[in-house]
Amino acid sequence: MPSDLSRPHFIGIGGAGMSGIAKILAQRGAHVAGSDAKESAAASALRELGASVRIGHDAAHLAPDASCVVVSSAIREDNPELAAATARGIPAVHRSDALAALMDAHRALAVAGTHGKTTTTSMLAVALRAMGLDPSYAIGGDLDGPGSNAHHGTGEIFVAEADESDRSFHKYAPEVAVVLNVELDHHANYASLEEVHESFETFAGRIADGGTLVVSADHEGARELARRVRKREGDRIRVVTYGEADDADVRVRELRQRGLASEVTVALDGRELAFGVSVPGRHYALNAVAALVAGAALGVPPAELARALGSYTGVKRRLQRKGEAAGVQVIDSYAHHPTEMAADLEAIRGGAGGGRVLVLFQPHLYSRTRELGTEMGEALTLADGTVVLPIYPAREDPVPGVTSALITGAARAAGAREVSEAAEPAEAVRRIAGMARPGDLVLTMGAGDVTDLGPWILDRLSGQPGD
Repeated sequence: MPSDLSRPHFIGIGGAGMSGIAKILAQRGAHVAGSDAKESAAASALRELGASVRIGHDAAHLAPDASCVVVSSAIREDNPELAAATARGIPAVHRSDALAALMDAHRALAVAGTHGKTTTTSMLAVALRAMGLDPSYAIGGDLDGPGSNAHHGTGEIFVAEADESDRSFHKYAPEVAVVLNVELDHHANYASLEEVHESFETFAGRIADGGTLVVSADHEGARELARRVRKREGDRIRVVTYGEADDADVRVRELRQRGLASEVTVALDGRELAFGVSVPGRHYALNAVAALVAGAALGVPPAELARALGSYTGVKRRLQRKGEAAGVQVIDSYAHHPTEMAADLEAIRGGAGGGRVLVLFQPHLYSRTRELGTEMGEALTLADGTVVLPIYPAREDPVPGVTSALITGAARAAGAREVSEAAEPAEAVRRIAGMARPGDLVLTMGAGDVTDLGPWILDRLSGQPGD
């Protein structure tokens, strides 16, 4: 462990990426401390590992002997703890640099892409653990199985989610990298799709000599990346494509959805492998294929890995079942980009058994809504009814004229059924619960705190209003 990570202080320690790094450091023996804006399950889990976690941001929370402060791109320069560290000469370490340090001396496998990173990374972590390989991993979401977003393993493999949003994935040098798809998102950091392609090219250029880039053959953005990397890096690294496309190196022969699960058959290294995926939707099945190909590139026996992938039961917020009341199922989705929204709605509709699909959607970020609000509205035409909450700002300040009305207006123009806006959560819960009838599915959708509304909806359906 680098000396500056021996006594780290994390600012925003409860975040998905930050808490994972903090957990691994604590498991490796570091004296971890940090703060976050609010109490959380992540904060409690870190305390159980011996970390000191304070709630609220205050310069007094920074210990005199802190070796560094760990920050993400979401932490502003005027944060009192960061300002205090700067005044005292304590170095600031970006989250990505800390993760890169943790991956040193391991066989690193990094999963990137505009969509599907968390699911694919989780599939690999669960499957490799099921095989007894005990990998280390850092994931942007909590697993249903191991129950954690991070783990310091005894094995030689380290599986990490590689975030392109702020270009922090340029810090990693994996042996194997996966790129699931390449689309324009994170408009505050990327001005064009060409900038996104250049960023992913840089990521691919960081793959270790003799390593492997695994790329989807079904997604045009990923195919373009494969073309560029083969031209630029073809003698240094191997490029392997996967998918349903006829020219895929690893071809999906058959993909069938059975209720809220899937079965997939692939041709890999001259043999066919069939395995089940215990989550619904074509996109999740293809994520499992990406995990299979990536693991094989590391030398993991494909047949054993295919069987182990069947032990994956999901990750929190990725079509996670929250419960059922009055004959209505409530499911939670992290989808917040139009491509993700459409994919999850198609997956749920395929396993809905004839019932209606109702959505309680919360847009995430003003910049994303400004650029993609029309496409979000078009994606919602796949629902039978939608209630839209105000925009969840996260790290952004409001943008004049950018509201949820951009989405609802686009949805109505595209022919969506029964679309309305709700000014606050309690109103949204009353409305969506009032729309539901036995046999329906209700989907809470978005990357913000809409995930907290599932229990409210279930209470309302049960005749026990929680608002």
